[in-house]
Amino acid sequence: MKIITDPAKMRKFIANEKARGRKIGFVPTMGYLHKGHLALIRRAKRENGIVVMSVFVNPAQFGPGEDYTKYPRDFKKDARMAKKEGVNAIFYPAVKSMYLPGHSTYINVEKLSGHLCGRRRSGHFRGVATIVAKLFNIISADNAYFGQKDAQQAVIIKKMAEDLNIPVEIKTIPTVREKDGLAMSSRNAYLNKKERYEATALFKSLSLAKKMIKQGERGSRKIIKTIKDFISKNSSARIDYVSVADLGSLKEIKALKGQVLIAIAAYFGKTRLIDNVILEV
Repeated sequence: MKIITDPAKMRKFIANEKARGRKIGFVPTMGYLHKGHLALIRRAKRENGIVVMSVFVNPAQFGPGEDYTKYPRDFKKDARMAKKEGVNAIFYPAVKSMYLPGHSTYINVEKLSGHLCGRRRSGHFRGVATIVAKLFNIISADNAYFGQKDAQQAVIIKKMAEDLNIPVEIKTIPTVREKDGLAMSSRNAYLNKKERYEATALFKSLSLAKKMIKQGERGSRKIIKTIKDFISKNSSARIDYVSVADLGSLKEIKALKGQVLIAIAAYFGKTRLIDNVILEV
């Protein structure tokens, strides 16, 4: 497994592999790998001849007062896990390699970035879209893999790739969960024992919503109230938002129809967690 830190050398590696006729699968990460990342790698391995993973904690997607400096990092462990899974190369650039002095170009996917987490984290998706576009330019992959847990991110990146004519297929992989239902996340490491136990309320509330919909409920207001009430009664979490939205536009809807995204963001202590389910109604 190669560890490549220089963007030019990464491009050369990709060009050489493509010259051999190999299909490239790309898994972008911020490191601190967990089973969710491994699921992305395994899918990429099945569908491509070469798998490249990036490890880069992107400062542009963190707002003032967010956790950029304390975001969990353990590259040596990440590299061991990636090698075990058969990753062919890790792109591990320094911030100064990705954002040269005087960097002033950013990408904003309008409308989609203004909903859900975008309302609370100003500039977050501008930072996400910018770094992913830069990675796509360096790693000209055939397929790129993202997790459903970050559903809004996946929708935005797919739109960006379409709008900018980037020839990569965006593939979204189902959320990987702990045995008790908590969605895998690097930020779970922040939780204390009490918070970790209470965080299962997110998945349980979504499961309750799915049950309601299966039984015929189509009103978003009632579903949102049920989710909020469940989380409030079963945890000390501070709810950021609960949204029922159209998956394509991310706009909130009053009546459930078509592909629907039910998304939650909540704070457990100082840790902000997100979760969601996607349903065809």
